[in-house]
Amino acid sequence: MFLYKVEITTGKQLLAGTMDDIYAALIGSYGETTKQRLDNIGFDFLPGSVREYEISSDIDLGTIQLIRLYKERFLLFPEDAWFCNSIKVTCPNGDFYEFPFYQWLSHFGTIEIQQGKGIIMSQNISPIIKKHRESELEGKRITHSWKTYAHGSPHCINVDSVIDLPPNDQFSFMKTVSFGYDFLSSDIGIKLKGYMDCKETWKDLNDIRRVFCLKRTANSDLVAELWKKDSFFGYQYLNGVNPVMIKKCRLPENFPVDHGAVSLLLSPSTSLENEMQNGNIFIADYKILEGIPTNVINGEKQYLAAPLCLLWKSPDDEILPIAIQINQTPGEKNPIFLPSDPEWDWTLAKTWVRNAEFQVHEVITHLLHTHLFAEVFNMATTRNLPMGHPIYKLIIPHLRFTLEINTLARKQLIGPGGLFDQAVATGNGGVPVLLSKAMEILTYSALCLPDDIEDRGLQSVPNYYYRDDGMKIWKAIQRYVSDIVHYYYESDEAVVNDSELQVWVAEIFQEGFLSNKKTGIPSSFATRVEMTKYLTMAIFTCSAQHAAVNSGQFDFFAWMPNGPTTMRKPPPTIKGTATEQSFLETLPAVNTTAIGMGTVALLSTEPLDRRPLGSYHNPYFTEDTPKKFVKQFREKMAEISKHIKLRNETMKLTYSYLDPEFIESSVSI
Repeated sequence: MFLYKVEITTGKQLLAGTMDDIYAALIGSYGETTKQRLDNIGFDFLPGSVREYEISSDIDLGTIQLIRLYKERFLLFPEDAWFCNSIKVTCPNGDFYEFPFYQWLSHFGTIEIQQGKGIIMSQNISPIIKKHRESELEGKRITHSWKTYAHGSPHCINVDSVIDLPPNDQFSFMKTVSFGYDFLSSDIGIKLKGYMDCKETWKDLNDIRRVFCLKRTANSDLVAELWKKDSFFGYQYLNGVNPVMIKKCRLPENFPVDHGAVSLLLSPSTSLENEMQNGNIFIADYKILEGIPTNVINGEKQYLAAPLCLLWKSPDDEILPIAIQINQTPGEKNPIFLPSDPEWDWTLAKTWVRNAEFQVHEVITHLLHTHLFAEVFNMATTRNLPMGHPIYKLIIPHLRFTLEINTLARKQLIGPGGLFDQAVATGNGGVPVLLSKAMEILTYSALCLPDDIEDRGLQSVPNYYYRDDGMKIWKAIQRYVSDIVHYYYESDEAVVNDSELQVWVAEIFQEGFLSNKKTGIPSSFATRVEMTKYLTMAIFTCSAQHAAVNSGQFDFFAWMPNGPTTMRKPPPTIKGTATEQSFLETLPAVNTTAIGMGTVALLSTEPLDRRPLGSYHNPYFTEDTPKKFVKQFREKMAEISKHIKLRNETMKLTYSYLDPEFIESSVSI
């Protein structure tokens, strides 16, 4: 008789325990045990419990490869879910195996878990493991099937509601309660003030502070003070919520800026041509907004422009706007606005740009480039990488809760009657069109921070904290990924021969990037270097990039004039007519402002049950060397966090969005 010690750990979270009967069988290279009940005196599987059992066998099982769990009804008790953290098995000869799981078992039935050593298909794996992996993926492809949300946009999970999601893709109880509270609290205060029912124009800019004061941060207060300053307008292109828009430029033909008029704004010793040659002139071009259908709010047609904004890096290292054309086609009725124009002309022109910023940020930079691509990574990983695959272990912490937040977004944010329909110029009708246009011009380099910075010519622009902090994090992720990849893949040939990996990246290319070869996005991997870059991009997208474009939404958009969700009047066609009153009449109405503020407050608030980048609460890797790599990465995140905190001590307007302590590991809000 051979006795195997089995230690089972139940998750600590609320409702993780179960009253159901749990049985187990061990499967080894020489055979398997019978099904045996795991039962000690008292309650066995309470939250946070660690229980040890013995499983007997008539034979030496050899190498333990799988453990099979059976979940069955206990007496007449109703079924309840069980969160199994991990299982450890000690053999009679002292051999030790770990089975990381970290999932819910929600129904009666059986499940097999592979021992924790990462295995790739290019290795000589046993028939038992191979059959298990095939069966695991077959089941997941049934529960996780694709559908088209909108023509031309990435495909998504085929569910209509969060209750249709598999249990392991739903929010935890703590996160559900926290998110629900945030949702209600972002709305209740505004309703109590009566703003939701008021469809009128704001009477005075100071009146906006009444709704603004329902929730405040140090940075949002500063934004309300600085929003009209040109230096702050330019600062936001570097360190606002859309820090990926500007690029070094030569003047496009459809932006006929008067060199003489602009030169008066520059230093006396230079000219626009010289500044362009010196790399000090940048452009923000919103051409992608041209032709996007607009919304009707409060019974009024809304308006959208596709501006061009020229910016200059001054000798004081400030990024300053020096010319704005509100629409793409130049002409007499599309004047170029300058800082030397009357105050409200220039303020209105900048506000049209900020409105364009809001649309591009929310739909492209935020929704498409982080949320929707993270969902694609999640789906492809679930469908094509078994839990025993090392790349599954590497990437799964960065896919947590993404399917639920995206399902909620499609229903409550960008769906019919959702918050976009209620308050945003693009609305439910414009979002799919804008997503499709963005997909047509998408490039791989735009998703890879070092390439994107180089392509836009912003390598040496000072005070670009998004770039500086982001590059530190990118390099740390890249080092961590490279260490893992080179540990499990001894050669490029091993990468090529990993059929599960190749199917994974091919499905992302097909379902996420719609097989568009012009993007330059890989559909297969030939080398470890190529694979490392891609995985770095995926993890950075799901964590740091999302934090950079999400966490500051309330700070920069809560003061509505700095980021109006919509515009109620068409752009001006002549100069000299704008007044404070006409400016207020162009801005969103009172109720639209309130809805917009409530929305950015909700989207900026990470609910409870957080997992900061590098924390890795669930240790999926069981080998010593990968564990060392995880520890090194965690230490590097702590080092970067310390540096950012020290820098922010000297700044009034702080930049903490890429502080690893505040970066959620996955797209979960």
